[in-house]
Amino acid sequence: MTTHRHPDNPHADNPHPTYETLVAEGAAVPTAGWDFSWFEGRATEARPSWGYATAKAGRLSRATAALDLQTGGGEVLDFALRTAERAPVLTVATEGWPPNVAKATALLRPHGVAVVAAPEDAPLPFADAAFDLVTSRHPVAPNWPEIARVLQPGGTYFAQHVGPRSVFELVEHFLGPQPEASRSARHPDRERADAEAVGLEVVELRAERLRIEFHDIAAVVHFLRKVVWMVPDFDVDTYDAQLRTLHERIESEGPFVAHSTRHLFDARKPTP
Repeated sequence: MTTHRHPDNPHADNPHPTYETLVAEGAAVPTAGWDFSWFEGRATEARPSWGYATAKAGRLSRATAALDLQTGGGEVLDFALRTAERAPVLTVATEGWPPNVAKATALLRPHGVAVVAAPEDAPLPFADAAFDLVTSRHPVAPNWPEIARVLQPGGTYFAQHVGPRSVFELVEHFLGPQPEASRSARHPDRERADAEAVGLEVVELRAERLRIEFHDIAAVVHFLRKVVWMVPDFDVDTYDAQLRTLHERIESEGPFVAHSTRHLFDARKPTP
């Protein structure tokens, strides 16, 4: 049997851990924040060619007042602020999940960033035209009317979104074939239309499909616990049969391959 394991795999001394051992490992890892370093040696994902975090640093360097929506644990904003030529005079972030609020607050406080606990589907707790830059990496659903409201005329929304059918090879392994509405959700053309409907001008919209490899079932378990909208009711007991089938497939055939979809949004609020 070929294991197809990464050379940094934590099981290098024991190349054939049991299904139970791997599932227990994946189920035990904390899920707060958007630090994916635990996946090193267990999963790989190609990154979009535009390099969002670095490009975001450039945008922050030119901004005066910036808002980062759904910041997660603050990791991407932290990187962008550390690498920006200069920081905006004011930077604020929002996050809706309490464990991430605490993590982002600790990470971003040294930058002088205030993290505001705000539900993802609620109105933003900021005044009209408060920011000249609004950013977000992988928002659950962009609230276009609120984004347009808090942007200053001439301000920019610069974000990386998850696209349609992202990692659906994995989703459909657990949930079966998905309805067309789910398969076409988050389509960049639909999001363009929604942005334009609230008066934003889409300056650039780029989309890419990227390869993901899961090298063991622990990575699958942790991924589904961390990215909770993929299989919303996921737990290892409910989906034991699907997990075992996928474990056996990885052991016999090598990494499970899926594909993520991402699109880069650069939109501007017109100046009257």
